[in-house]
Amino acid sequence: MATPTAPLTSIVVPTVGRPSLRTLLEALAGGTGPVPGPVIVVDDRRDGADLAATLADVALADLRVLRSGGGGPARARNIGWRHAETPWVSFLDDDVVPDPDWSADLVRDLASAPASVAGSQGRVRVPLPEDRRPTDWERSTAGLATATWITADMSYRRAALAAVGGFDERFPRAFREDADLGLRITAGQGAIVPGERRITHPVRPADDWASLRQQAGNADDFLMRAVHGPHWRERARAPRGRRRRHVAVASSAALGVGALATGHRRTAAGAAATWLAGTAELAWARIAPGPRDRDEVRRMLLTSAAIPLAATWHSARGAWRHRHAGPWRGLPDLVLFDRDGTLVHDVPYNGDPALVAPVPGAAGSLARLRALGVRVGLVSNQSGVASGRIDLEQVRLVNDRVARLLGPFDVVRLCPHAPDEGCTCRKPAPGMVKDACAALGVETDRCVVVGDIGSDVEAAEAAGARGILVPTGATRAEEVRAAETVAGSIGVAVDRIIAGRW
Repeated sequence: MATPTAPLTSIVVPTVGRPSLRTLLEALAGGTGPVPGPVIVVDDRRDGADLAATLADVALADLRVLRSGGGGPARARNIGWRHAETPWVSFLDDDVVPDPDWSADLVRDLASAPASVAGSQGRVRVPLPEDRRPTDWERSTAGLATATWITADMSYRRAALAAVGGFDERFPRAFREDADLGLRITAGQGAIVPGERRITHPVRPADDWASLRQQAGNADDFLMRAVHGPHWRERARAPRGRRRRHVAVASSAALGVGALATGHRRTAAGAAATWLAGTAELAWARIAPGPRDRDEVRRMLLTSAAIPLAATWHSARGAWRHRHAGPWRGLPDLVLFDRDGTLVHDVPYNGDPALVAPVPGAAGSLARLRALGVRVGLVSNQSGVASGRIDLEQVRLVNDRVARLLGPFDVVRLCPHAPDEGCTCRKPAPGMVKDACAALGVETDRCVVVGDIGSDVEAAEAAGARGILVPTGATRAEEVRAAETVAGSIGVAVDRIIAGRW
């Protein structure tokens, strides 16, 4: 019997529950070729109906639904790829429609990519009306067809995503988070190349104020500048936009109001004239290429009066908020926990599963990491095996009991040797940490080790991982002083990890 071929890629779809999600999934299911791996839908709503039940009738062999709790598209995508176990992860927006042969073309794109390629970008078409010129909103959407590194259809090697910490969750909206990731990927992981697969990105309906809400993206530009430097636009091939003009127009409006309030009418009149001219120029620049019908002209006049003020406000907000922003670290790919004294109360040389008692907060902390797609494992010294106090079967039974109480572990490693045997696995030696990382394909610098004594932290450092010490009554004072990172409880340690402070 032939061995089934392992899936090449998972398909991650972040969603806010738009009806277009079903259209996308049905297009995948009805394509001419088999879907190349699991489809992971990440529901980014804070609440709402269970999408798993809503989509149960979609004819996809492996459809999984996760929830992100409303953390934004970057977090939703991160949760999706961390739950993926395939060599590649392919992202689709929930409002695109893949061509019938998209799955087959995707497999060819990824299978033919050399090792030097870390990402593959699909081709996007945006249908525009044929009987009239496009509106401002339609032209804005049409820019997706030529945008660099957009995640409407983008595939990355999972190892490359893990190496850079995935999407930067400080970007709260679907804007710039794709360019930021592309810059970090191409800086150290490999090239991003165009593929042959194609999707259609329809123009979504929009109300009169959609273009005004888009100005919030100006704040994200300052995060890009803080992280990637002043020339990030050239590297990301992003258009410069009109921010300087917006600032000039908004400043004129502010000067006019201030001058009028203080009785300087001539100054107020001059400032008002400058604001009016700037607003008229912006409005015409948006009206001229469009259909110029009554509704479009009305929308352009209304929003052009407000856009310079909104853009300037969001720019100032972003400049202040991100003034000290550093590189994104993200979540680790693996968190390894010591067992006795860290996850469960320490019972010396315990061979009895009935004596296993989790420490407060252990189960919830592990559940939080698993929900975010972070893999977890156990690394435990068990010298009682060497001394004859317990045997390996007893250790296995105790570990099974820990897993039943705290949930499954992705990897378990133990050292049965005595301290004087000189093995390379007993903590503070790095053997178990390195072996656990190797078993899951994780680079050691993307791993955190949490333990209650100095040897746990030393093993992490010796392996090239990060260590967090959670002291107990058995922890010596000098071990606490020597640890770079100390947390008061396992919950606080996980808080630090989730916040990227590891």
